[in-house]
Amino acid sequence: MATAEFIFNNKIHTATKILLIKVNYKQELRMGFEIERKEKHVKTEKFVEKMKEKAKLMLKKSQEEMRKYIDRNKKEIVKCKVGDRVSLSIKNLVW
Repeated sequence: MATAEFIFNNKIHTATKILLIKVNYKQELRMGFEIERKEKHVKTEKFVEKMKEKAKLMLKKSQEEMRKYIDRNKKEIVKCKVGDRVSLSIKNLVW
């Protein structure tokens, strides 16, 4: 049971953005070793940036494809002014 409590309290809560053990007991969790690394992972950061750029390009491409398929059935909008004569179809009008 202690292990389950440790695992539950060792996760960052989505609402508070703080470890639950810090909220409950108002102290940092001590595990006997440093869990955060001080050095930055340059290769990982470069990979993440590259993946973000690829994702942006793929999203832009899919948006253009969707726009192309939606626009192919789009009809030209006719602007009418007050006083213009128009003809209406009563084909789908239910009496």
